[in-house]
Amino acid sequence: MYFEDTQLENVKVDQEVLTTVMGKFGLECHGAWDYDRMAFDRCYDVREGRFYLRVFCNAVSGDVGALNATLNINKPAIGKYYYPHGVEYTDEVFPGHLVKECEKVLSDVRRELAAYGI
Repeated sequence: MYFEDTQLENVKVDQEVLTTVMGKFGLECHGAWDYDRMAFDRCYDVREGRFYLRVFCNAVSGDVGALNATLNINKPAIGKYYYPHGVEYTDEVFPGHLVKECEKVLSDVRRELAAYGI
C-alpha cells in the first residue's frame, strides 16, 4: 500500500541529512541501495505478521555509494513480509493500527525535515 499526501514526495534532501533524520524514527538502510537508489525501512512485528514501512529514494545528483548524493524522496509504502519470497506491497490487508503508526512516523519525518529548512 502506497501512502498518499505525505508531503514527502519529490522532496530533495542531502543523503547525510536524510540518513540522520530517518534514523531518528527507526528507518534504516541496511544494504537497500545502489549507486542511484536508496530505501529506508522500519520493521514492525505485530500480531498480524511482519510488515515493513519503506521510503524509496533516488539520487538526483552525486553517488549514493560515495555518500555524497542528493536524494529525491518517492512515495512511501507499507508491505507485508512473506518468508522466503520477500515483501508484498499490493493486494494485502494492512492492520488499521499499523497504518496509523506508519502515517505518524511519516508525519514526524516531514516535521523533522522542516526543522532543517527542507
